[in-house]
Amino acid sequence: MATGVFSDGRASIQEKTLRTDKWWLQPAVTFGVLLAFVIYSTFRAFEKQYYWAEPLISPFYSPCLSTACVEGASHFGQPIGNIVIGGFLLSPAFFILIVPLGFRLTCYYYRKAYYRSFWMSPPACAVAEPHKKYTGETRAPLILQNGHRWFFYLGLILNVILTYDAIIAFKNPEGEWGHMSVGTLVLTLNATLLWLYSLSCHTCRHTIGGRLKHFSAHPYRYKAWTWVSKLNSRHPMYAWISLIGVAFTDFYVRLVASGTIENYYFF
Repeated sequence: MATGVFSDGRASIQEKTLRTDKWWLQPAVTFGVLLAFVIYSTFRAFEKQYYWAEPLISPFYSPCLSTACVEGASHFGQPIGNIVIGGFLLSPAFFILIVPLGFRLTCYYYRKAYYRSFWMSPPACAVAEPHKKYTGETRAPLILQNGHRWFFYLGLILNVILTYDAIIAFKNPEGEWGHMSVGTLVLTLNATLLWLYSLSCHTCRHTIGGRLKHFSAHPYRYKAWTWVSKLNSRHPMYAWISLIGVAFTDFYVRLVASGTIENYYFF
């Protein structure tokens, strides 16, 4: 006996969808933006240069922990030696990008975004998906999504480091404090957007107050939970803005490091 949508008494509709609007537009734009970011970040990771211009460092390479890092870029030492795979020297960026990429790939909002745009599961509301079976996040590889909270905690450490980078950017190339350049503003804005993205995360909201049974017994956590809840309602916006922001920050540092433009100082 047929079950589900093909059960007896159910309408037999062969069309993929009866929607007449441009339902495909949003997943197509999402696909294009995410694909562009993947291509750009992959190119920058393999480029292995133009990521440091005193006192600016690209967020793709911070912290630069490999002995392959250019001189001056390692603010926290170089505990990782050179790793050569198949004659190819592994880029310092690969030791860093796994955390922010893991955080974003397992993010609840981004799951919705790339499930629809890349896997078409489903591509839009009331639109049939091409998959015959859906096992959820109980099997490989989607079971790895359950590691989101750990990427969140590691991401907070990187946020602290990127905030440190923004503070360092208040130096001039000679190492003197009390100066501000366009790069200072770019790195500061990038750190701010990443903090907003992280603090608006569903995991952050749950960590602060999700397991509390009585808010009255934890007034400070409850207050923090209300603040994070307000940010949480704008999580998709912060996700996109911070994604564009981190790519722009790397692009700006690359332009300065390659000598294409000069990092203009206001004072």
